[in-house]
Amino acid sequence: MRCYRPLLGICFLLTANLSTGNAQTEKPASGATAPPKIVLLVHQQFKFGSESARQKLEASVARACDHLEVPNSWVDLQSITGPPEAFFFDPFDSFEHVEDAFVAWGQIFAAHPALARMQDEIRALEMSESTIIAIRRDDLGYRVNRIDLSKMRFMRVLEVRLRPGHENDFVEAFKLLSAAYEKINADLPWVVYQANVGMPTPAFLVFVPMRALKENDGLLARAPKLRESEGEAGADRMQQIARDAYASTESNLYAVSPEMSHVSKEIVDGDPDFWSPKPAADAKPGTPGETVEARPPKDGGAKRN
Repeated sequence: MRCYRPLLGICFLLTANLSTGNAQTEKPASGATAPPKIVLLVHQQFKFGSESARQKLEASVARACDHLEVPNSWVDLQSITGPPEAFFFDPFDSFEHVEDAFVAWGQIFAAHPALARMQDEIRALEMSESTIIAIRRDDLGYRVNRIDLSKMRFMRVLEVRLRPGHENDFVEAFKLLSAAYEKINADLPWVVYQANVGMPTPAFLVFVPMRALKENDGLLARAPKLRESEGEAGADRMQQIARDAYASTESNLYAVSPEMSHVSKEIVDGDPDFWSPKPAADAKPGTPGETVEARPPKDGGAKRN
């Protein structure tokens, strides 16, 4: 992770993936592959022309962590829409976990100077960075217990910034939306987090993990079914909330990069072919003469900055 440096919008985000079939997973996910209680999110933009070098560094760092005792994991998401950027999704159990990781990374860097060097090389390629810590809202979301992060290949992210004093309106809107999804038995789970630090509040982030982009094909045609399930009164209320409560909304799509991610054993075991593919026979894992321990771990959660 990277703690060291660290209504139209909603309807489009969710109905664009609406399905009553095989979406994320048909059975509850285990706790180890479910959405975390706390997530540290890092947006990074890099200098033009540096992406190839950045990806090589990140991949080397991530693989080195497979051989080190690192305090946390992270998923590297690459933007498909919006500005070109890397978006890191770093799961934590608590703020204490964040603090412990912060301390542990300092000790790792002190013990492995090569890690600090690699960190500096990555940071030298950056143009901008912002870090957010958000807390999962268990009273919101839809069928969150069916989200299995090990099956995630893409992620839709909706960011909703509210006008002051309208948090309860957002909660009402998403409870109405969740109820509408239940009525049509939609198999599209999504999880909601509330920003705690790192961005103007009140603000919420909605994450929709997907197995494949083909889930979007033809799904917009089912949007009328969702609107019908909301009922006229519910739809009118959601439109009113959107007008009165939302300062801004933004929806973007990201692709998971397993090569630049360092995830838990449970997530790897959920789909080892994706998360830990066998290297090509002629692949060169590191610089000649450099040991795995000398290659730095990826800046996971508390690591970068």
